[in-house]
Order: sequence, then C-alpha cells, then structure tokens
Amino acid sequence: MDLEKAKTFQCPMELTMNVIGGKYKAVILWHLIDNTLRYNEIQKFIPKATPKMLSQQLKELEADGIINRKMYPVVPPKTEYSLTELGKSLIPIIQALENWGDGYFKYLGLPNPCNK
Repeated sequence: MDLEKAKTFQCPMELTMNVIGGKYKAVILWHLIDNTLRYNEIQKFIPKATPKMLSQQLKELEADGIINRKMYPVVPPKTEYSLTELGKSLIPIIQALENWGDGYFKYLGLPNPCNK
C-alpha cells in the first residue's frame, strides 16, 4: 500500500480491514500460517473463490507486504506464496478469528467443517 492511500484512512481499524478484509484474504492468510503454498493448493483450499478473485486477493496481499510471491523459471510456471515477517505479525489475529468462528459454530449447534 502506498503512503498516500494509507493517509486516507480515519483510524487503524479501517486501515487493518482494508489490508485483511477482502473476501478471501483472512482465509488465505490462515492457510499460509504454517505453509508455503502454490497457487493451485490455495485454490483447492478455497474452492468457492474464482481464479480472478483469488489472483486479485493474492496480488493485494503481496502489494501490502503481507505475503511473498516467489516465481520459479520453469515450464509450467511455478509460483509459491508465504507470509512475510509483517504477515506473520497477523497470526494471532487470524487465529483469534478462527477461534471465534469455531465458537460460533458451537453456538449454532453445528460441527466445525474445517479440515485444518
């Protein structure tokens, strides 16, 4: 994110939600907590995300300095994604969101369908 855009936010929460509040951003970050993943692996974890949406979310996270994208010069192209040090600072937040969701499943009387 560029400095001029960051200056337009009125409070830290607004800035934070701009960085991690995309439709699949928090889910992407959650899957990258302990893993370096290829694009296809991320797509398998998030089957509802269209390729266009997933690519957009990954590009935004990379532009904001939250994830690393490493491309290998092979055929077919190989791209891996991992958390940056800044991205790793979000781990407690992402885990707290997951814990809250688990509790909400329980509140609703539903099993947690997550495989992680």
